[in-house]
Amino acid sequence: MKRQRNRGRAMLAAFAACAVMALPGQAYAAGPPAYAFDPDAKRVQGAELNAEASVLQPGAVYRSSIEPGQKLYYRVKLDSSTDSYVSAVAVPKSDGSVAYGDGITVSIRDLNDSRCSSNRNTFGSGETPRPIAAYAYRTIGKGTSTTCREAGTYDVLVERESEDESSPEAWDLELRFVQEPGLRSGGPTETSAPKDWPSTTPAPPDAEAQKRTGGTGYYDATSLETGEWVDAIAPGQTRFYRVPVDWGQQIYASAALSNSPGDSSEFIGSALTLSLDNPAQGHVVDTSLSYSGKSATTALKPLPPVEYRNRYDFSSQVGAMRFAGWYYLSVTLSPKVAESYGKDPIALTMTVQVKNEAGPSPYEGDPGIFAVTEKDKELAQSGDSAPKAAKSATMQVVAAGALGTGAVLVLGLGGWTLLARRRAAA
Repeated sequence: MKRQRNRGRAMLAAFAACAVMALPGQAYAAGPPAYAFDPDAKRVQGAELNAEASVLQPGAVYRSSIEPGQKLYYRVKLDSSTDSYVSAVAVPKSDGSVAYGDGITVSIRDLNDSRCSSNRNTFGSGETPRPIAAYAYRTIGKGTSTTCREAGTYDVLVERESEDESSPEAWDLELRFVQEPGLRSGGPTETSAPKDWPSTTPAPPDAEAQKRTGGTGYYDATSLETGEWVDAIAPGQTRFYRVPVDWGQQIYASAALSNSPGDSSEFIGSALTLSLDNPAQGHVVDTSLSYSGKSATTALKPLPPVEYRNRYDFSSQVGAMRFAGWYYLSVTLSPKVAESYGKDPIALTMTVQVKNEAGPSPYEGDPGIFAVTEKDKELAQSGDSAPKAAKSATMQVVAAGALGTGAVLVLGLGGWTLLARRRAAA
């Protein structure tokens, strides 16, 4: 009786916990969920003197922070033949304030301070604290300065811009250093990007909308494929998704915010921001919508198909569509929405379409993150994030091991029983 009573109490406790989680107002009473940093990220301190900068290793993820107006140096060691990328994700406090021009600039420079490349990203007209990404690269090829082709030590400079009226707290940084595989013999020879591509957003897919809950960072972004996906987003929250886009394929994406059940019709400009980043977490493009309590939608401008030669275009948006892999979508709802429409989440519909057949990889050997694998397609179909898929794989290994151990024990017990019977008979 005592065991049954304890079991009943446990079931009631679990049910109560689920009920609390189902209440939007209570679930978000403490504010939006925190950004999900990669748990394997190593702590590193940025240096104001480049001679004191820490060296970043390729393939690694790092955590750091940056104060208003700071210029922080990190370092990378590059050879004379590999294209390299360093990205920085700036994560301000969700309860702080940012201005239109606040943001970060990332650049790679040689030790003579000659700039190889730089990119800047800002919070824009929404003026909403949200994770924003920017990257810089050192590439070997057309348009690369002679000094940036040499092997040696290079500086990575991350600069923060903040207006006086913005919150003065430090922003967290998530840094990544990745290197692009070399081209196969006879690989792409075009040195100019395509001049035109399908520029009309296609009609929504016919499939019925399904529920997918977005992640809270690039690390745990929810996988999506072509389709309509229903979620909910609270004021001040950012949802993350990822879509596999292969060579020659073109991605289209839009976000629709549902109407509010209340009577308010307060107009809020740039209430929701939809952003796209490439596999190296370089910013591609973003768009926003205004909200007045009625349903509203916004779509990313049509982008070219993924091609190696896009990197030669003068447009940063075209140039960012330079490799295959996971492309990241993030959606942020302004905290200003709570002032007129409450803190409860609002229904969000994501429409994603990936067009064209996949083409061959231009790389020699293992493409690393710059590819779409069969496993990636399975994750996009199931909706699993990277950590969820890894956990599932680990559980399968554990289960297989447990099954094997159980079989050995059963066989051992069977043998022991048979031996005991024979001894008894003797």
